This record gives sequence, structure tokens and C-alpha cells, in this order.
Amino acid sequence: MILTLTPNPSIDRTVALDGELTRGQVHRVASVTSQGGGKGVNISRAAISADIPSIAVVPAAKDDPFVLELLTAGIDCRPVRPAGNVRVNLTITEPDGTTTKLNSPGAEVLPLHLELMAQAVLVRASSAAWTVLAGSLPAGAPPEFYAELVRRLREVGGRVAVDTSEAPLQALVDGLPTSAPDLMKPNGEELASFTGGDPDELESDPAATAVAARQLIDGGVGAVLATLGGNGAVLVTPEGAWHATPPPTTVVSTVGAGDSSLFGYLLGDIRGLAAPDRLALAVAYGSAAAGLPGTTIPQPSQLRTELVGVTALGDTS
Repeated sequence: MILTLTPNPSIDRTVALDGELTRGQVHRVASVTSQGGGKGVNISRAAISADIPSIAVVPAAKDDPFVLELLTAGIDCRPVRPAGNVRVNLTITEPDGTTTKLNSPGAEVLPLHLELMAQAVLVRASSAAWTVLAGSLPAGAPPEFYAELVRRLREVGGRVAVDTSEAPLQALVDGLPTSAPDLMKPNGEELASFTGGDPDELESDPAATAVAARQLIDGGVGAVLATLGGNGAVLVTPEGAWHATPPPTTVVSTVGAGDSSLFGYLLGDIRGLAAPDRLALAVAYGSAAAGLPGTTIPQPSQLRTELVGVTALGDTS
């Protein structure tokens, strides 16, 4: 079972244009889709599609349409008392795959709301193969929320993956080694934000990415899955480092591709795959997601894992 926490969930509304987005102009919309989302929710969706049980902890009212939609999708949703309504995020996609995101902040939380979320995770983590803490934090939450929750999860057992950015990511790194999760999934820009590297260089140079990620391994993190967009991903563990290139993909929407990549890695681990094969499955999931509209999660039948190329990288110490 994969347990996910999405502290700042959203209703993800995707607007697909039939031409290039131009500020100040009237545009014709090709399609509009809307579904409950957020990083952890997306991972739970991917798990259900791959026949892996998943529990999704989210702050929302029990009778909120957001919760009902997840239950209808087969996700075991465990709502906890929210601070307010679920926020709405807007994504605008263009025919060439260019994506523009407009994310709302969500309701401001109190310590009570955060503790309810933490407790909902802590009581279930010992029965999960992985606990995933994912996404931004709501207004009012201290940046250290994830770092502290990782420490508390260590006391109950189970493996922990974290996918976040900005201040919560920095707080997690600042708290190493006591805040070290079993897996972190930064992208090139996020990796550069706390290693001092150049984001463009990391996105284009897998070897440089591996060297930067090694800093996290040295800090106690179990593994680092660094996603690099069209350049694939890099996996670094205490045993080695690998780079995977994606199969040829016509990009439709990159929203949720990183979430799918993270799930692919977790699925590979649950299946007992070796590190290079876990990385290949992660990239296969991410590239398949990028070829689908909105935040659509790929089905296992849509993967092209056999077209992912994996190479071992040299010394990253």
C-alpha cells in the first residue's frame, strides 16, 4: 500500500488552447477538464491504475465533491478537518506542449489542522510500503512541517518519500540528517536551489546533476530521483548513479509528469526491481504522462519502458 499526504490539495482545471497563448488577447478553447489533484493525490491515482492499493490523506470536508470524486475513482480517501475550501489551480496548455500554471494559495491553516493531518498519516504509516509527503504547504504552515513529520515517521517505521519545493524543501535539507527521507524527488531547478549549482547546467548535464544529488546522499537521504524534463532523470543511491533518457514523446502537458515519475520509481521498488530498472520505470511513467492532456495519469498499457535508455554514471563523490 502507498500512503500519500497532500497538505494543499487542489481542483486542477486544465484549459487547452487551439493556438499560442498571447497576453491581452481573446482565445478559443479546445477543451476544459477538471479533477481533484495535488501531488499526493496524483500518486494515489497512479497507484490505483496499477492495481496498487493507496490511501490518500487530504484536508477536506467528508461530503466535499473533491472527496467524493476521489472515492468514485477508487481511491481510499481519508479526509481530515480543513481550514477552508479546496483551492483551484488553473493550467493553460498550448498545442506545442507549452504549459502556463496559475496556482491559488488555499486557506490559511492553524496548528490544529496540521496536527490532524500528521496524526492521520502516523497511524497508518506502519502498514504502508511507502509514505509519500508531496506538494506545497498551505498558508500558515511552517516550512519545517515536512522535516518534522519525517522525524516522527521514523519512530513508527516504514519508508518515506518527499517531493516538495521552495522553503519546505530548504527546511528539509537544513534538517539533515535527522530529517532525511528514504527518497527525495527534486527537479533540476530545485536541486540547484540548495546546492548552489546552475539550474540550466543541471537540467542539461546528468553528471553534474548526479554530483549535486550526491550531497543529499552524503546527508543521509536514501535515494535521490532528480527529474530533468525532456532530458529524463538521474537516480543516485549510496551504491551508484544512473541516467535515463525518455522515449520519443510528443509533449501535450507536463503537469503531473513528475508525480507519475515518482510513482514509477515506487512501483519499481515495490516490485523488487534493481535501481536502474526502477529509474527506467520512473522515466517511462513520466514521459507517458507528458504525452497526455491535463493531469491525466498514464495506464500501465501506455508505458514504453523498453524504449528508455539507462546508463551508469561515473564517480560522483
